[in-house]
Amino acid sequence: MFSGFKKLILPFSLVLALGTGLGFSLDNWFSEDDTYEQLQKMEDTFLLIDRQYVEEVDPSALAEAAILAMLKELDPHSAYIDAESIGRVQEDYRGTFGGIGIWFEAPLSDTAKVTSTIPDGPSETVGLMAGDRMIAVNDSSIIGMGSLEIQDLIKGPINTKVELTIKRPGVRNPIDFSITRATIPLYSIDSSYMMDDVTGYIRIGRFALTTHDEFLEHAARLKGQGMERLVLDLRGNPGGIKKTAVEIADEMLGESGIIVTTEGRNPRENEIDRIEAGGLLTEEPVIILVDESTASGSEIIAGAVQDHDRALIVGRRTFGKGLVQRPFQLRDGSVVQMTVARYFMPSGRLIQTPYTTGELDDYYSDKFSDFEDATYHPAEYLADIPDSLRFTTENGRPVFGGGGVMPDIVIPPDSTSELNAPIVQESIRRGWAFLFVAERFNKDGLAIRREWAQEADRFYAEYGITEAMWQDFLEHASENGLTIGSAVDPDSEETVFTQSDLDSSRATLEIVLKARVAQRLYRSEAWYPVFNTIDPMIKQALQLWNHAESLATTRTLDPSSTNGR
Repeated sequence: MFSGFKKLILPFSLVLALGTGLGFSLDNWFSEDDTYEQLQKMEDTFLLIDRQYVEEVDPSALAEAAILAMLKELDPHSAYIDAESIGRVQEDYRGTFGGIGIWFEAPLSDTAKVTSTIPDGPSETVGLMAGDRMIAVNDSSIIGMGSLEIQDLIKGPINTKVELTIKRPGVRNPIDFSITRATIPLYSIDSSYMMDDVTGYIRIGRFALTTHDEFLEHAARLKGQGMERLVLDLRGNPGGIKKTAVEIADEMLGESGIIVTTEGRNPRENEIDRIEAGGLLTEEPVIILVDESTASGSEIIAGAVQDHDRALIVGRRTFGKGLVQRPFQLRDGSVVQMTVARYFMPSGRLIQTPYTTGELDDYYSDKFSDFEDATYHPAEYLADIPDSLRFTTENGRPVFGGGGVMPDIVIPPDSTSELNAPIVQESIRRGWAFLFVAERFNKDGLAIRREWAQEADRFYAEYGITEAMWQDFLEHASENGLTIGSAVDPDSEETVFTQSDLDSSRATLEIVLKARVAQRLYRSEAWYPVFNTIDPMIKQALQLWNHAESLATTRTLDPSSTNGR
């Protein structure tokens, strides 16, 4: 009986070994406890179903279901990718297929949500935005589908179209987009520029193979322009390739020490990434911006420099992913992306959010159950953390494990910010500025580019929204749901604001319009030099250079200024 079952089960086990060079013999796999007995039990059940069940079953589907069920008993980040999907990924690398340029998540029992659009990609160009809920592809519902199934529908030959229907928060009716697939630009530095004569800004969107080289190029250019201090923006960065995150952290650290330690059940997964002398930014004051979507590799950077008292971490508690996955290819070409190790910061802390093995449905909701306290009441939140999760930095400052990196200075969302005014939020949700500027460039783009395309510095300093352009924008917004009045009809699809609402938010809306014009003129990276002037976290962070400078020079920080510590 065993010989028939090993065709399905043994390749799964053996390739995990052979594919990673472990060199185990079969005896090694079954030397502990009753592993062999349990494998026989699985074999018996599989063959019993295959031969005796009232209806004929698909052995492949049965095996995949068993694999998925096993992985569900592990952790939130282990996954299975079938052979067909792996093949399409390889085709993507050969350049024969294209995508629409989005990152999205498809949680169990929830609607797929766009988490970000790739700068200058097809989706960003037509107006798709982070937060949009994807409900249909080519008029077929995708509600309840997994991420791989959705990817299969979205991807296709370059220059072909895909019809995507989304539900945008705050907008009553679904919105349809016709998006042309393309080869997606995968640069990982979203923007870099000089914020003033001495302050540089670099935003990293994710970590790819080229990120370290990109970072060196951008940082060297900014230093050549006079950069003496750096704002490194890791907000919304989901991570990626660990090696590049370690390399970037190394550029900011000193002469020696640990960046991150990886520990697994298999000793071969254990490794220590150490600081190498000669980094590009080892002396300059650095402020690192983080938020609840800063994850994985981004947390390695934030946690490592915090533990070495090197940079000031500002923002909100990070995501909390401290698990390392490795792909193991099975005999049919499918892949098990399995967690093989945890990574620990130099202080010894683990930043992975706790989870209960086999009970993963509530993992993401539980992850943020105490986020409000960590954001709005950080002193009380930190006081409740048990001693087992308290650690110290190189110079004795307290830091914490057990769920993300807690910033040195917490900046909660500012409900009084001009960006949070209802009319501004409505404009952003509905994409009024984006669509208006796109329409204007379709009509007058040549003239606009002729005047400004080669004058970026002058644009940032001088460009303003004229009265005529403002009125045109209001007309466009009015045609797309904006109503200025005094009464609100709850059954109307139009959004009603008062003239006072509009007047008080005009300056902010003009900045958003200018930022959209900058995108059209100079690509997506041009959004940030304009928009950052009204970004509440940026504005507050720029008031904290005395703290960042104290870390850069003395590796100490005034405890009265940080989280109530």
